[in-house]
Amino acid sequence: MARIIDVIEAPDQQRNQMVVRVPEVGAGDFRLGSVVIVRESQAAVFYRDGKALDVFGPGRHQITTANLPLLSSLLRLVTGGNDMFTAEVYFVNMIEFTDWKWGTQEPVTLRDPDFGVVRVRAFGNYSVQVSDPQLFVTKIVGTGSGYQTSQIQDFLRGIIVARFADILGESKVAVLDLPAMQDEMAAAMRSKLSDEFDSFGLMLKTFFLQNISLPEEVQKAIDQRAAMGAIGNMQQFMQYQAAQAVRDAAQQEGGEGLAGLGVGLGAGAGLGTVLGQTMAQSMQPAQPSGAAAVPEVMTLSEAAAYMRVGEQDVLDAINSGQLKAKKIGTSYRISKQAIDEFLKS
Repeated sequence: MARIIDVIEAPDQQRNQMVVRVPEVGAGDFRLGSVVIVRESQAAVFYRDGKALDVFGPGRHQITTANLPLLSSLLRLVTGGNDMFTAEVYFVNMIEFTDWKWGTQEPVTLRDPDFGVVRVRAFGNYSVQVSDPQLFVTKIVGTGSGYQTSQIQDFLRGIIVARFADILGESKVAVLDLPAMQDEMAAAMRSKLSDEFDSFGLMLKTFFLQNISLPEEVQKAIDQRAAMGAIGNMQQFMQYQAAQAVRDAAQQEGGEGLAGLGVGLGAGAGLGTVLGQTMAQSMQPAQPSGAAAVPEVMTLSEAAAYMRVGEQDVLDAINSGQLKAKKIGTSYRISKQAIDEFLKS
């Protein structure tokens, strides 16, 4: 013979326990005259045949046909202290459950105008409170979702992630703009979820979207784009890098480093341009050693010595048209005035 439960209570329900079931397994045998003890912040819901029926609030209650009208009608009980019935009782915790986490275990696929198809992850937290214990037990506990807190959290998390995917797709917001839209998206999520949570007998108290993260490859593309924006004009950036290299090489003894650099960079107008932009900043014309004055018209080798560069560098500047020179046969004659103007340009 099954044991009859005369005192129905859940004295050890923890703050983090949303529901406690009596009995823990199977259905319990109760009778009219049994006592239901409901503590503060609890509600006791009698459940049978897939339906949440009568509800008791905080206090000490003796079961009668008067305070179990729905269950009594279902079982066609007659009055009397020995009338027995079978049911389950769920003690629902009515406090606010705070800082519950949600997140996308699998990334949400999104079509983006800049990067094509990308996969986005997000996470945040929320708080919830049971507003209608009878509806809550019917819609969540009674549907097979389970009554353990972790099972209820999984159920709600699945709903949140699904609605996040809907809102993300409907928003048409580019992934680059998503971080700036987190508050707006959180508000849209809160509005969309509130009605759905209400249908489960729950009140969504707070909802936060804390982070939207992008795949590593998209992050790298964003970093590259930011670097390009910081560089600005790529041609000027390349010239700047070359000019820095020229300056470093020019500091090597005798100008040999600069001559070698000219070969490494390659002949042409690009090097001549770099030389023209850089030499006025990094080098000053030098008097040849000794007492001899600088000639007004120089040969190629004299011009190279005066400019402290290699002869090939001077030829590059001449061929690019930046340094004026007169060609006589296979030789060049370059005026000191032309060299000084080139160095100042």
